[in-house]
Amino acid sequence: MLTQSQDNEEIIERVAALDIGKAELVCCARVPDEDHPGRRLQEVATHSTMTRALLGMSDHLACLGVTRVVMEATSDYWKPVFYLLEAAGFETWLVNAKDVKHLPGRPKTCWTRSGSARSPSGRCSARVSSRRRCSAGCGT
Repeated sequence: MLTQSQDNEEIIERVAALDIGKAELVCCARVPDEDHPGRRLQEVATHSTMTRALLGMSDHLACLGVTRVVMEATSDYWKPVFYLLEAAGFETWLVNAKDVKHLPGRPKTCWTRSGSARSPSGRCSARVSSRRRCSAGCGT
């Protein structure tokens, strides 16, 4: 017998996911494609974990209109990133990697038999830039 569930699926329109390491982090931002309704644009970029680079990433995410930033990290490396983004007004979530690995809508691993779309570090390097223009003062 089926019973009703109280689960409400929540779709976040503009979201970013971070994989944080000691010296660098990888940021994947997903936003709606304004030219093709129902489709999404994705941007994957690597940033240093130094404060200046984190502030630049924070400004870029704000320009994209990102509201929630989900992150997973090894050890305590998440703390400076979490607190900086939280202070910048983002809704920040720290999650366990195994809990988000199989979520619907999560991009598949960037690999092919030819080895294209991979950087020397083995991370995905394919990028799709948003055509959305930032408001004045965003710096991009």
